[in-house]
Amino acid sequence: MNDITHLAATLGQQLLAAGAQVSTAESCTGGGIAEAITRIPGSSAWFEAGYVTYSNRQKTRQLAVPEALFAQVGAVSREVVEAMAKGAQANSGAQFSVAVSGVAGPDGGSAEKPVGTVWVCWGVAERLIAECFLFAGDRDAVRRQTVSAALEGLVRLSRGEIPNQG
Repeated sequence: MNDITHLAATLGQQLLAAGAQVSTAESCTGGGIAEAITRIPGSSAWFEAGYVTYSNRQKTRQLAVPEALFAQVGAVSREVVEAMAKGAQANSGAQFSVAVSGVAGPDGGSAEKPVGTVWVCWGVAERLIAECFLFAGDRDAVRRQTVSAALEGLVRLSRGEIPNQG
């Protein structure tokens, strides 16, 4: 069992024991977090919904991310992933959520947000915890590291721990 599958299985055990569900809101991972979760047999008991909102327009339409945020802070920002996480929880009714938005590459980076910059936000009830990562490697490596970080944070949060906040 690979690390990502192990993390997803651990998350499932914890959410199942707590009678809780999780939803995902993904941009740069394109559904990779939801795919990892649904690899686990029985995940329908604890996985509520996955939103792949690659475009800003879909982040607004599906997750109620305020359109003005994109001009103010950009899609790869704390404010946008927080709004995505809230939207995923509100739309699905899940107690837990995770949202990701980043620059997976090979292009799209800038001096302020180079390739590998990814914001992740975890939500539980009304609480949101966001962290910015700078992952190394090619597009596939950035996406894999993002899925892993998202699941690690959910595992910690479902244990009652607080993921790092940056």
